[in-house]
Amino acid sequence: MTLFVTLEGPDGGGKSTQARQLAEHLRGLGHDVLMTREPGGTAIGDQIRRVITDLGNTPMHPRTEILLFSASRAQLCHEVIWPHLQAGGIVVSDRFFDSTFAYQGYGHRLDLEALRAITAFATGGLAPDMTLLLDLPAEEGLLRRKKDGGWNRLDAYNLEFHQRVRQGYLTLAAADPKRWVTVDASRSAEVVQDELQRIVEKRAGPPAG
Repeated sequence: MTLFVTLEGPDGGGKSTQARQLAEHLRGLGHDVLMTREPGGTAIGDQIRRVITDLGNTPMHPRTEILLFSASRAQLCHEVIWPHLQAGGIVVSDRFFDSTFAYQGYGHRLDLEALRAITAFATGGLAPDMTLLLDLPAEEGLLRRKKDGGWNRLDAYNLEFHQRVRQGYLTLAAADPKRWVTVDASRSAEVVQDELQRIVEKRAGPPAG
């Protein structure tokens, strides 16, 4: 079955680990699953990711940030995601364009309509079938990030920025309840993973063939 699943949420929610484990679980059930991430997921995208996350690039303007994210996203969509979906597979992505709306739109307060236009151009109109919001308070997420040693340029924005990001995610989820499912990420990783598996298995159905 063709299915495009994205994991979103504030920093520190465990998206990367949860996405990887979810993809492995679905493969174990017999599905053809592609796991990817943003920014990155391609050789070009990974180069852009290094520029975006480098703590040495703190002077980066939010407009520059959105264009870099969109450049990485365009390459990922056309090189990786579209072909796998067209072949009938499942794609699980650690972040996608909703991160742009949450971080650059609500966090940096850039114009949402402009971001939607840029995003549509970059993706060719591709949108997730299902988005799993791993939600937790911004303070808790940043504390987790400091503990796990993954601190980067985006984490270093102030607490108020991260609080706006979280509220942005909740606003996006409330506006499109058919696509979004909110999961409490403040619980143990095992409990969260069990819930994600149940949610996606129900939507994916049995593997083809």
